[in-house]
Amino acid sequence: MLLPRMWYLISIQWLFLLASSSIGLIQVRSQEGPLFASSRWIVDGEGRRVKLACVNWPSHLQPVLAEGLNMQPVDNIMKLVNDMGFNCVRFTWPLELATKETLASTTVKQMFTWLGLNQSLANITTHNPWVVDLTIADAFETMLERFQQNKLMVVLDNHITVPGWCCGLNDGNGFFGDRFFDPSVWMKGLNKMALLATKFPNVIGMSLRNELRGPKSDVDLWYMYVRQGAETVHAANPNVLVILSGLDYDKDLSFIHKRPVNVSFTGKVVFEHHWYSFSHSGAWKGNLNDACGWISASIMDKAGFIADEDRAPMFESEFGINAQKGDVNDDRYINCFMAMAADQDWDFAVWALQGSYYFREGVVGMDEWYGLLNYEWNDVRNPTWLKRLSSLQKPFRGPEMKQSPTNDGVLFHPQTGLCVLEGKDAGWSLSLGPCNDATGWTYTPQETFLLKGRNQFLQAAGAQKPVQLVKSEPLASRWNQTSNSKLHLSAKAADGIMVCLDVDGVNLVTNECKCLAVDSSCDPTSQWFKLVKSSHI
Repeated sequence: MLLPRMWYLISIQWLFLLASSSIGLIQVRSQEGPLFASSRWIVDGEGRRVKLACVNWPSHLQPVLAEGLNMQPVDNIMKLVNDMGFNCVRFTWPLELATKETLASTTVKQMFTWLGLNQSLANITTHNPWVVDLTIADAFETMLERFQQNKLMVVLDNHITVPGWCCGLNDGNGFFGDRFFDPSVWMKGLNKMALLATKFPNVIGMSLRNELRGPKSDVDLWYMYVRQGAETVHAANPNVLVILSGLDYDKDLSFIHKRPVNVSFTGKVVFEHHWYSFSHSGAWKGNLNDACGWISASIMDKAGFIADEDRAPMFESEFGINAQKGDVNDDRYINCFMAMAADQDWDFAVWALQGSYYFREGVVGMDEWYGLLNYEWNDVRNPTWLKRLSSLQKPFRGPEMKQSPTNDGVLFHPQTGLCVLEGKDAGWSLSLGPCNDATGWTYTPQETFLLKGRNQFLQAAGAQKPVQLVKSEPLASRWNQTSNSKLHLSAKAADGIMVCLDVDGVNLVTNECKCLAVDSSCDPTSQWFKLVKSSHI
């Protein structure tokens, strides 16, 4: 749900200040490698968590040049990435960049001229003259240098074989043995790119292949070729994380439940997953509590279990929303996503950074409505979305941090990306605010919420009334998860009426529980809260 239009006037400088304080004690750490996989965490050499908060920046479409260089100087764009609170770029590349010499040796000027992108070339000459006479391969390598200079970590993602938009079910790029997907050529390309990455310690990971899919998909072949690809990358560059994608457009890793991936090395394997509103077509049209409940369970069963069971880190390497105009399915999906992403504390890469493309699917200068940046690449497209997303950029927890009991945490509000904190008004009021200021809670065996460090309990006073803090547990309300989303917190108020935790502006109140079942038209998300384990309380 979009907030009033006044939010769109917020400057990027204000948003940066907000993002930089959203978890307070733990900063978004920009890190040169090597990094390691330790249980469910990505960590540095001292075992401290490094949370990947990435943007996707494509370089896999024609003309095989990082998007946006026709709009702004590259260092200006990278500064925007930093200013928005991100520490990492998932940088995509087509396999032919590493395996087809006639492509790699073509200059940027020749490529844009051949495609008829004369205005884009003129604009690149204005904003980034350094790149015009470089070969496509040298331009890619120079981008890695610029990322390093701007202190951005990089995950190299082999997105497709033939440069172009991804991903069609039968486009010949989907699975091993497809027309454009020869496994032996693929491994040669991985080897070449892994060797290139040895020059750049900020290249901390390599994703073997994006969104495996199509009629040839086969689990046994997946294990065979993914192992070979992983071994190829590690042999060429043992420093990088090796990131493995699943089947069905990177939605399905369920086969890992009973059959782990066995490789010769340890401490380097990460799994990735993609989740959009269209990943579950039609599901968001029903009751939102029911939809979020079963979709969340499906996500955990097909992929989320890997991190939840401490098997390996989970990198949510693509997700996003139409940030240009309201979309009902996106609005519904993203509230559910935010709850799970905070609860699981996933590493992530949002789709996408780019505000526009040179050339996509036959269209010159196509707008990217999912882009964090506007069409001109000089400001944030949707500050409200960035503000919410900032709550996920810093870790809630990690292996080196203080570990809280299972029933301790902060109350996270997915609709806003804020957390519950003690209000500054008289009367012990509660409100929403940045998660670095969040109040810690214990959910007790008596089904009460105890304010950590204070002998005070959460009480529901009644419908349309502020929640209260009381000093006596017998006076406290008993709170339960009411809906199938497991995000409604309900209690019986003093007047005997069942109410749910809710917000009025930023203040916490209780209201009649809404949209619990059946009704598909109403929006329950103001009443959604998640107790998220946190090391900051």
